[in-house]
Amino acid sequence: MSESSFHAPVSLPEEFSAACPATTLVTIYHVLSDEKQRRAAQEQLDAAVEIVTKSLSAVSCNWQEHPTAPHEHWVAHRFWVGTTEKVNTKELLTLLETALSGQQASNLRIAVVSSEHITAERRMLIMDVDSTLINEEVIEQLAAHAGKEAEVAAVTEAAMRGELDFEESLHARCLTLAGLPLGVIEDVQQNRVSLTPGATELVRSYQDRGWPVCVVSGGFVQVLKPIAEALELDRYEANVLETERDRNGEQLTGRVIGDVVGRATKAKMLQQWAEEFNISPTHVMAIGDGANDLDMLAAAGLGVAFCAKPALKEAADVVLRDRRLDLAALVTGL
Repeated sequence: MSESSFHAPVSLPEEFSAACPATTLVTIYHVLSDEKQRRAAQEQLDAAVEIVTKSLSAVSCNWQEHPTAPHEHWVAHRFWVGTTEKVNTKELLTLLETALSGQQASNLRIAVVSSEHITAERRMLIMDVDSTLINEEVIEQLAAHAGKEAEVAAVTEAAMRGELDFEESLHARCLTLAGLPLGVIEDVQQNRVSLTPGATELVRSYQDRGWPVCVVSGGFVQVLKPIAEALELDRYEANVLETERDRNGEQLTGRVIGDVVGRATKAKMLQQWAEEFNISPTHVMAIGDGANDLDMLAAAGLGVAFCAKPALKEAADVVLRDRRLDLAALVTGL
């Protein structure tokens, strides 16, 4: 998504706010593959708007349309939903999905976000890294050098589903890296990891407004540091791989230095950085994909599950199923 794809940041109309003190922003968008589908989707979305409006009349909602410009692969509409009493965003999402269930639109996506987050003067973004900011799991890429990628990937998958203790699983996976030369870190950083589509655009949408962007990772700082510096992130935190030197040069020991950056640490860093930047946690958006992001999303005002495991989807405020991080900017009014 280019910057020109978005309107100015969404603001709540004064007359709408006065009539409906409790408000939420609904974004309905459709991911498309070609121009023909885009035209068909536009007609479908117009019909969906009518269906949703009629369905929501049962809960006395008032609507004001805020459309976004069509982009290369999607079409979207935004609506303010106003009520006299605060509406649970998950309940509203369920109502919307039920109202639209008859539409033949397998790619139809809906996101509901409270105006308390949308209308904040300043916000903060905090993200997980592996499989979120970047497409890959770094430890799997490192393990590939030891011929252990499949073995490590299976453990990673179980840990992200919440079936294994993350810290214990990380120690076990790191042991497979023992004896690898230090050069494998540079190879992975330069040749084996890539930014998730839309990552740069999402980061810039915050930075252009002077809002802080931070990342906290259960991966490794030696790989993360160049990425964080290239994106000019405000803060970053990750595990540190231990190395030692012998007659063959410097190599990995298979251990991490200090405490593991895990589930509790991620939430702690969110609280610490929010306080440092003088931003209420209510105005922080946290994005992750696995069970070790649960506490971080719970600590944030808006928790986003990104192409996530079931445990995180159930706990998140917003679920993004398409692998474009800039959709997080779309559904939060940027």
